[in-house]
Amino acid sequence: MADTVSSHGVNDVTSLIASLVSDNAARFIDIRRRIHEHPEIAFEEVKTAALVAETLASLGIDYETGIGRTGVVGHIKGKRPGPTVLIRADMDALPMQEQTGLPYASKIPNRMHACGHDIHSSTVLAVGAVLKQLEERLAGNVRLVFQPAEEAIGGAKEMIADGVMEGVDMALSLHNRPEIPVGQFGIVHGYANSAVDSFDITVRGKGGHAARPYAAIDPIVMAASLIGQLQTIVSRDVRALDACVVTVGSIHAGEARNIIPEVCELKGTIRSRQPEARDAAEDGLRRICEGVAISFRAGCDLTYKRGTPPILNNDVMLEKTVNAIRSQIGDVAYDYEPSMGGEDFALMAERVPSFRLLVGSSQPGRSDKVHSPIYQPDERSIAFGTLALARTTFDLLAP
Repeated sequence: MADTVSSHGVNDVTSLIASLVSDNAARFIDIRRRIHEHPEIAFEEVKTAALVAETLASLGIDYETGIGRTGVVGHIKGKRPGPTVLIRADMDALPMQEQTGLPYASKIPNRMHACGHDIHSSTVLAVGAVLKQLEERLAGNVRLVFQPAEEAIGGAKEMIADGVMEGVDMALSLHNRPEIPVGQFGIVHGYANSAVDSFDITVRGKGGHAARPYAAIDPIVMAASLIGQLQTIVSRDVRALDACVVTVGSIHAGEARNIIPEVCELKGTIRSRQPEARDAAEDGLRRICEGVAISFRAGCDLTYKRGTPPILNNDVMLEKTVNAIRSQIGDVAYDYEPSMGGEDFALMAERVPSFRLLVGSSQPGRSDKVHSPIYQPDERSIAFGTLALARTTFDLLAP
C-alpha cells in the first residue's frame, strides 16, 4: 500500500483514507469470517489472538501477545512526538449455539460471535492497516488493543494490570449496533451505558412441614416479599431523572412440594448510570434486606459486589469524533440513547478522556439483536467503522 500513499496528494486526507479502506475492504471481511468460524469465549481466545498477531505482522505493525492473558497489543509510532491514542476492540464470543446457517457459521459447538466482537476486531485491524500507511504524518502514537473477556467483564482489568494504559493520553472504542442502519453512527452524550453491580442474597428461615407453616419460618414467603420491595428502590429511592434497574434473575429454594425449606437463595443485578443512583440503589438494597429479616424473624445474608462503572464519553473526544466522521463520510452521526448494558472499556475510560462510537450494522430487511443465535451484522460496517476511527485518530494526532 506504500504506492497508494505516494500516489495521493499529501493534503487529500479524505480521499487517501477512503482509498486505503476500499483497497482492503475484502481482506478484512475475510478476516472477520475466519474469526467468526472459530469463536472463543473469555480467556480462551488463543486462535483469535494468533490471527490478530499474524495480521499485525503482515501489516508491519509491532505487537505484543499475552497481555491480559490472551490479549494482543499493536504499536504504531508516528514520526513526530505527540500523544498516544489507544483504540480498543474486544475478541471474545458467547457460549451459545449459532443458528444463522451462513457458510462461515461457527464450527465450534455452543460458541458464537453473537455480539459482533468479530466485527470489532477486524475493524480495528483495518484501522491499523490504514494508520500504518499514514505513520509518517502522525504526531504521536497509536496503540491497538485487542482485549479478551469483555463478555465476562474481566479482560480490561487484566490488560490494565499488565500495563496497557501506561503512557496513554486518549482512548477510543466501538460497538456495532444493529438498531442503527449501516453507514450511520450513534453518538451518546455523557454516560453511555450502565454500571453493573451484582448481589447474592441468602434468606435463612426454619424448615418444616407444609401443613404446619406456623411451626416454621418460611424463607420462600420472605423472599417473595423481598423481591417485591426491591422494586421500590427505583421508584422511591432513586431520583426520577436518573437511570436504574434492579433485577432478580435467579431464585432457588426447596426440592419438594410439601416441605418448607430452611434456605432460599437469590441472585440479581443492579444497573445504574449516575453515581448518585448507584449509591442510592445499594443503600436501598441493604436497608430492605435488614428490614425484611427483622420482620420475618429470619436471617438475611447479603453479598454485594460493585462491578464495572459506566463509560463516560468525554465531550471533547465526542466532538472530535463527530467532526472527523463529518469530514470523512458526511453528516451521518446522530444522537443516540444510552444503554443499560455493561462494558469494561469503562475501566480504561475512567483513566483518560475517551469515547465509544456506535457503528450501525443492521442489514436491510432484518431486525436482529445482539446476543441472538441468528444475529447477522452487515459486514459493510467494518469499512464504515474503519473510516470513522482511522480519520478520528488521524485528526487527534495531526501536527
